[in-house]
Amino acid sequence: MSKRQLRLGAFIMATGHHVAAWRHPGSQIDSGTNIDHYIEVAQTAERGLFDQVFVADSPGIWGTGDDESFSRQGRISHFEPVTLWAALSAVTKHIGFVATASTTYEDPYLLARKFASLDHISKGRAAWNVVTTSNDSVHGNFGLDAHPSPGERYAKATEFVDVVKGLWDSFEDDAFVRDRESGVYFDPAKLHELNHIGKHLKVKGPLNLERSPQGHPVIVQAGSSEDGKELAAATAEAIFTAWTSLAEAQAFYQDVKGRMAKYGRRPEQLLVLPGISPVIGRTEAEAQAKWAELQALIHPSVGLSTLVPFWPGEDLRRWNLDAPPPHYPEPPKGINSRAHVVIELARRERFTVRQLYEYLAGARGHWVVIGTPETIADRMQEWFENGAADGFNVMPPVLPASLNEFVDLVVPELQRRGLFRTAYEGRTLRENLGLERPISRHAGAARLVA
Repeated sequence: MSKRQLRLGAFIMATGHHVAAWRHPGSQIDSGTNIDHYIEVAQTAERGLFDQVFVADSPGIWGTGDDESFSRQGRISHFEPVTLWAALSAVTKHIGFVATASTTYEDPYLLARKFASLDHISKGRAAWNVVTTSNDSVHGNFGLDAHPSPGERYAKATEFVDVVKGLWDSFEDDAFVRDRESGVYFDPAKLHELNHIGKHLKVKGPLNLERSPQGHPVIVQAGSSEDGKELAAATAEAIFTAWTSLAEAQAFYQDVKGRMAKYGRRPEQLLVLPGISPVIGRTEAEAQAKWAELQALIHPSVGLSTLVPFWPGEDLRRWNLDAPPPHYPEPPKGINSRAHVVIELARRERFTVRQLYEYLAGARGHWVVIGTPETIADRMQEWFENGAADGFNVMPPVLPASLNEFVDLVVPELQRRGLFRTAYEGRTLRENLGLERPISRHAGAARLVA
């Protein structure tokens, strides 16, 4: 396809991204553990010709605040993503599956095996969202008193990704002969031990699974801190990010792509996909009414809990909800990129405390766009054509209702403008994203010797 096209992912957050979505009649109230819900959502995204579906994940429970706010959280119970995607790959044909897994708490050999298996099961539609972990509910689950520092986590992450890629290359593409007549099943000369000994990891290998359809599952990264941008520039093929203004998104786009050359990479090898949470109405008034309906469902204790990570140690219950925050702190360590977005947003828009938590309730600091299908498409086109995005991670406020609206109303408008596909281009996620299939490091070495 000669013309540059939008890439679209559906970011699935159980009942939806709005913090009160579980209370809305358009949501599936038990969606976190309802496989039929996820089947419906994945098939809807595929009907809309999305490249991929994505779920966030953490090896710890989500939720903050006292019992009053905690009891009102609708995201407490949810599936482990690789297991979920393996099931959904059997009821879809084209959509890709992005699963989150942490380099801070996962084992590289087991992770490599899980994602290679998912790539085989899905026939080439797997992707790994590489994250380090800072959620305070996690470290105790692994026998630790605290997380490693952000610098340590990202240093380990870079080594971790390299180890996993090495394990995925354990077998060369043509290692398996499977010749019944000769009795030769595979060529041992095309099996390679990793024998990695590094600062953080020691992994012998090889992986006990042949090279997967994509060579490597697609590598995705989320986060916009300095360490995060370096990790993405070095290793990622897509990056999920959060910005609320065109200027900020453009600056990030230029920054992260500008770092790639020193790693021997080209800008087109990394897709920048900001989050967008669209509230869609057939008229502007209808869209605003839908947004007001959702906002009215927010309990103040839940709203204040969304601010806790950005004002640590504060008793937010003492704040005047209808006045600006009493002060703006330096971003807390470990979540610098998102804290920067939130705090700058509050300053720029002069939000009161209530207005700020109402905004965050929609998509946790991601870009919320309210309007008609034409309005949504206008904003997406503006970012896409002005160096701010290669596509978007669409974050439906309510699921399944909001995704159905996007597929039925916005996708046709994007297609009408020639911005989005009318059919899938390939069989694998890489082919549909326009990404190259990586050559095995061993095949490359053999070619150089020859």
